[in-house]
Amino acid sequence: QVQLVESGGGLVQAGGSLRLSCAASGSIFSAMGWYRQAPGKQRELVATITRGGSTNYADSVKGRFTISRDNAKNTVYLQMNSLKPEDTAVYYCNALRIGVARENYWGQGTQVTVSS
Repeated sequence: QVQLVESGGGLVQAGGSLRLSCAASGSIFSAMGWYRQAPGKQRELVATITRGGSTNYADSVKGRFTISRDNAKNTVYLQMNSLKPEDTAVYYCNALRIGVARENYWGQGTQVTVSS
């Protein structure tokens, strides 16, 4: 059974930093990443990383956020620096498994709130 367990969200002032973690179990994943959803908005991609270490970032977080992955621990991290109020959202961990089909798995979400 696949499980994604997120941690690290919270309340921080603008300009501060937070680090999110997502520990996966139950499978090996081709790619892992983070998405976020603010109130009244659609869920959007924040950053992804492949098992080989290739990364992709949303333009809005480039230069401020860094995604990394520990394959031995099956864990993905998101270091968020220079946080802005517009980064406030529920952050969801995502894991992609490619086998016979492409299967996406989601964590339960962790709240990140940035105060001005």
